[in-house]
Amino acid sequence: MCIQCQHDWLPALDVNRKSFHFKKGEQLFTEGEEVKGMYFVSKGLVKVHKRWGNEKELILRIAKDGDIVGHRGLGDDAFYPVSGTAMEPTDVCYIDLPFFNSTLRTNPDFQYNLLMFFAAELKESEKRMRNLAHMNVKGRIANALIYLQNKFGKDSDGYINLSISRQDLASYTGTTYESLFRIMNELMEEKAIITDGKKTKVLNEKLLAKHMAQE
Repeated sequence: MCIQCQHDWLPALDVNRKSFHFKKGEQLFTEGEEVKGMYFVSKGLVKVHKRWGNEKELILRIAKDGDIVGHRGLGDDAFYPVSGTAMEPTDVCYIDLPFFNSTLRTNPDFQYNLLMFFAAELKESEKRMRNLAHMNVKGRIANALIYLQNKFGKDSDGYINLSISRQDLASYTGTTYESLFRIMNELMEEKAIITDGKKTKVLNEKLLAKHMAQE
């Protein structure tokens, strides 16, 4: 955020921002709660999720270092339509809503970059909703693994640089834990992936893409 603001705005930003630390599993904000500010992830991971049926959740997005969360609550109806939960120990920079709005009005570069972010996120959300409607479960899981690899990259051993539980991966792909467990085993039998605890390595991206094309 700082690099997108005008130089003479930085002292005001330093005065008005706050730093918070969240433990794994702690919520930054809760669905239905009044919007009071925006969160910028300094270090860590935050899952943005929504209630889905009885005692289920759908993970809409996983935010990493440098990402903004809480923006889905902007607008006339100033209540969060989603929740944000730390997936690991996470540090955030917090800006209250009045100062955030002032920053938007006085910093055109920040305003432009945020607009581009909203546009990109809208496209990704529309794509995910289409996948949920038209792609079978195996295709959605294959698609998620490729997407997460592209977003988070690989670690030194070639695994997706994201430690995610099977339950969270199920919530991210809009399926049940049981279905995810079964399909992950099938993908391992096909030698498309291997796993090590919460880590996954893509071995055959072409085979995953083939599953994505099947309805």
